[in-house]
Amino acid sequence: MSSEFDLIRSHFSRKVRHTDLGVGDDAALLHLRPGMQLVVSTDMLVAGTHFLPDTEPEALGWKTAAVNISDIAAMAAEPRWITLALSLPTSDDKWVAAFAEGFAACCASFGVDWIGGDTTRGPLNLCATVFGEVLHGQAVLRSGAKPGDDIWISGTPGLAALGLQHLLEKIVLPDEARAACLSALYKPQPRVALGLALRGVASAMLDVSDGLLGDLGHILEQSHCGAQLEEAALPVHMLVAASHAAREALLNGGDDYELLFCADQTQRPFIEKLAKKLALPLSRIGKIIAGKGTFILNPAGLVEPLLPNSYDHFRSSRP
Repeated sequence: MSSEFDLIRSHFSRKVRHTDLGVGDDAALLHLRPGMQLVVSTDMLVAGTHFLPDTEPEALGWKTAAVNISDIAAMAAEPRWITLALSLPTSDDKWVAAFAEGFAACCASFGVDWIGGDTTRGPLNLCATVFGEVLHGQAVLRSGAKPGDDIWISGTPGLAALGLQHLLEKIVLPDEARAACLSALYKPQPRVALGLALRGVASAMLDVSDGLLGDLGHILEQSHCGAQLEEAALPVHMLVAASHAAREALLNGGDDYELLFCADQTQRPFIEKLAKKLALPLSRIGKIIAGKGTFILNPAGLVEPLLPNSYDHFRSSRP
């Protein structure tokens, strides 16, 4: 059985590219580029709450980094550094090696230096803190949406939730859809390039972690307005569109880490070109309205209220 320091030396000490001092001392040393603000976010993943206990460690490592990096993307910032604190039931060297490889692979994919952290013994618990940079005053917040703005979503939200429901044997996915849904669950892709491109374009933005409706509600609350979605515009995956669970997963499923953003109608041509440039679907799903609440225009042309049923750590149970 490896010691704490054996694990650090063997798996958690990685080369850094834009850090003055990484793992090895009491703290890391780093510096911001001129004109930049520091952007900081922390996310915790707990076994049995955020992931199934038997999740493959390499996939879990990727996801632990990805969900944190996604928060930086949602601020239209560039992720630069990350720390990892983890609690492990045992010092299983094989498990830790695979987890560390997944974590490091995600960091490398998005240009993030892994600069330190902590390990201890206890229930499986993974907590990363990510640091990014954004030009001073150019971060995109949740509070800038205004009536008339379009509402956009990247990718195909809902796939991760469907993948989880399949693993829990609550639904049976067709063979063609299973791979896409499990990939979305196990290997989410932080939309860093999209977030950076939307700097100065998006009026408000966040990443969808707890469900599209619930997270849209955060923008509406901070921006003091409402929203009207269009049923026909929701990007339901063609392979699961016939599933009764698909619409619920899209609206309330969570675990997508897609970017939900608002933009003035004049930005439509730019956003449509951006979707092609990034080879990433960007769907215009509704508009910001005056007043409060979220509504949806159904196929019959009727406007109905929508109530979120998204994840809440103290009111929901997950998985």
